[in-house]
Amino acid sequence: MKYIVCEEPGIFLLNDKQKPERAADEALIKIHRVGICGTDLHAYAGNQAFFKYPRILGHELSGEIIDVGDNPQNLKNGDRVLVMPYVSCGDCVACRQAKTNCCTNIEVLGVHTDGGMQEILAIRTELLISSENLSYDEMALVEPLAIGAHALRRAALKAGETIVVVGCGPIGIGILKLAQLQGAHTIALDVAESRLEFVKEKIGVDHIVNVSQNAVAEVAKITNGELATAVFDATGNKRALESGVDYMAHGGRYILVGLSKDDLLFNHPAIHAKESSILCSRNATLEDFQLVLNNLKHFPSDVFITHKVNFTEMITHFDSWLSPENKVIKAMVSFTD
Repeated sequence: MKYIVCEEPGIFLLNDKQKPERAADEALIKIHRVGICGTDLHAYAGNQAFFKYPRILGHELSGEIIDVGDNPQNLKNGDRVLVMPYVSCGDCVACRQAKTNCCTNIEVLGVHTDGGMQEILAIRTELLISSENLSYDEMALVEPLAIGAHALRRAALKAGETIVVVGCGPIGIGILKLAQLQGAHTIALDVAESRLEFVKEKIGVDHIVNVSQNAVAEVAKITNGELATAVFDATGNKRALESGVDYMAHGGRYILVGLSKDDLLFNHPAIHAKESSILCSRNATLEDFQLVLNNLKHFPSDVFITHKVNFTEMITHFDSWLSPENKVIKAMVSFTD
């Protein structure tokens, strides 16, 4: 079978290898779609934390079961499934608290272990969710949206709150839409006018602010000087991460969803004065996936996927997805028509 490996930063190779064999608790999945996210882009650029090369990328996955034995999930050959790509140990202190998303020994597909940029994947059945009502495109969108769902759960968001989301990429867009569905007022921040226009027109956010235009003052103006009770960083950019607390109200929460490799520096008096709650949000759990599945009908999947290519053509297109002028929101790799 064919697979694509990121051999080192900036280099993809299309190779052949033997099809995998499954363990008793696994199923073989014929991959149909792989969504491309910031993790993949950062890995290709060489600035993704938790990453080693060579690595087969891909963790936003949907496909079809082609070989499975008896299993507690009652999955069968031919089932259409999406993949929860977080392989947890089940025994560590985090797993015992049902926080499998931050398992001490976690292996995320496409990051710590090889992912789905291959024709057939062996995966534990407990990490598969079947859905006959969604397209393969829609199923591949569930994982990035679940990241947003988990961030909102970490924030304990309440209806009526005003939130700021910094970064209008796929994760930020997911946070904004799901927050709307939970009754929040939304302010979207980005440096790219095209992305701000997208979230205003397609997602329907309440306010958009360009970060380059005195953004703190704009947020203060929108909120009558109070600022936002919850701020979410969805950029992973060091400068953005460090400045996110500036948009946060006294008594507020700052949720770091984006991931940087760098040390972060905060002014202690500034964050102490606000009695800041600074929270990290990592991955997602089954509960988050189920929330997204229950709300996916409210999400504009058709316009969210802006670029789509065949698996064997992915390498020649990947560099272009790094360029802001191409206005990529979500790129999707297809193994089938």
